[in-house]
Order: sequence, then structure tokens, then C-alpha cells
Amino acid sequence: MPKLLKRTVPILLGLIVIGFAGMYFMKQNTKKHSPEETISHTAKDATFTVFYNRPYKKDREIFGNLVPYNQVWRTGANEATTFTTDKDLLVDGTILKAGTYTLWTVPNKESWKVIFNSKEYNWGVNMDGTAKYDPEFDVLTIEVPTQPLLNIVEQFSIYFENANDFTILYMAWDRTAIAVPIKV
Repeated sequence: MPKLLKRTVPILLGLIVIGFAGMYFMKQNTKKHSPEETISHTAKDATFTVFYNRPYKKDREIFGNLVPYNQVWRTGANEATTFTTDKDLLVDGTILKAGTYTLWTVPNKESWKVIFNSKEYNWGVNMDGTAKYDPEFDVLTIEVPTQPLLNIVEQFSIYFENANDFTILYMAWDRTAIAVPIKV
């Protein structure tokens, strides 16, 4: 038995090392195609930060195809997108407490659902490609209309703009954009 154990342990350790190295390589390789971005915005005395990965269009049909309609999307690529605020906010008139949330969307042709979820996920999808998302942890869900764009946005983009007493969180890709109103 000790002889079998002496042979098995190094093989198992080797497989574990190869597995971790493979996962690291895959993660680094996907970052080339959908680079990470962290954006921060300050409005009044609140700071918002979004961490996400920015995939490219690459002549693909995006909404309704690559990103199916009426299905939860991780809102970017790779890791789940996160939204952090250091102050309580009103998001489209509903209170969102200070904290870090994963940001999920359900795109449709005329409107999108935007979901703030309190669970943090290490990756945005399961091995089968479905969103690694648990609705039990939804804190806030709103629905906003889509805005058609005249020009194509080649790389998925999230950004903030000030508008009177509001900050607008924009998401844009291909020929579609949405605007989420935020008030401190």
C-alpha cells in the first residue's frame, strides 16, 4: 500500500498543478479579447466604481444573438461586473444601500432589466455558458428603455455622466445603449 500511495500522490499533485496552470492561462488569454476596465465617478459626496470586462463586436450580431434576448447576461465578459457605492443611492427612484453589488442585465429589443445582486461571483458564467447568477440575492431590479445609436460602439462600454441632479450610468454596445438614472 505505501508503494501505491507514493506513486499516486505525485501524480495527483501534478494534475492539480496542471489544472491551476491551465485555468490561469485561460483567464489571461481571455483578457486579451475582453480587457478589464475600472471606472470611478464622484457625484456630490458619493463615489461609484464599476469593474467590468470589455468585449469587442468583431463584426458579430450582438443583441438577440451573441447576447440572447430575455436571458440574464453578466453585462460584459469574464468576471461578473461589479458596482460599488460608498453612499446610499436612489436608482430610478429606489434605494440602493452603500456596498458592492454584481450588476446583471436582461437585454430585450425595447428595454433592459438592470439587476443589482448582493452576491459576489468569481466568474460570470458556469461551465455550460449560463450566467452564474442567483436571483435569491437580487437587491434591486429596474427596467429601462433601450436607446438606438446611430454609430456602432465597437467595444462594450460603461460610463457615467452628470445630468442636473442625477448621474446617469450608461451602457452601450453595437447600436444599443441604456441609461440608468442615479441620485445621491
